[in-house]
Amino acid sequence: MPEHERKNACTAETLSSVVEQMEEDIVFGRLRPRERLIEDDLIERFAVKRHIIRQALAELETRNLAVRERGKGARVHDYTPEEVRELYAFREILESSAASRIPLPADPALIKELTAIHHTYAKAVEAGDLRGIFRSNIRFHEVLFSACGNRYLAEATNLYAMKSNFIRFYAGQSPTTFAGSRDVHAQIIEALKAGDRERLVDLCVRHQHPSPKAYIETYRRLFGKG
Repeated sequence: MPEHERKNACTAETLSSVVEQMEEDIVFGRLRPRERLIEDDLIERFAVKRHIIRQALAELETRNLAVRERGKGARVHDYTPEEVRELYAFREILESSAASRIPLPADPALIKELTAIHHTYAKAVEAGDLRGIFRSNIRFHEVLFSACGNRYLAEATNLYAMKSNFIRFYAGQSPTTFAGSRDVHAQIIEALKAGDRERLVDLCVRHQHPSPKAYIETYRRLFGKG
């Protein structure tokens, strides 16, 4: 590999690692809503150059995890209840549309892949492994909606699911919540096997409901509004 390509690959890998670690810090509450993200502190923490941190903050902003303001720097994003309602209303449109387009009965290869991811998720829930829960949940929905046959719809579905990761974990880091998601994933797989379109769409929509409700209740408790 030419030297410039090797350097570019190393830079991309470093950037991905920084983004992943900061994403998890925000999603799991190690960095709190409205907390400042100071470039110099991040440069020291990750031992990288400033342009890497700036690119990482830009990516986190794309995922609605950070906000950058001219002259003020960056901070962890905080969603208002109205923003949460709007985001989940749009996700409902996207995911119901994607679910309605998945060929049924589902391809056995899809069932096999989702079942393997589901088992990984279930083990993570049993172990209380937040990182495993987070990553395997993302993968489950990426694979599920990639089967809709429309790459743009699948991409949009994944993007707006990613934008809501913080909401999902902000007030929902309880064994009961994750066990509930595990059970819904199993039911989604069964609906795919049975070719039950109505149930599949209903499960994909109802699967979203607990997270915004828990977030808004917590927001009202903390800030007394919303």
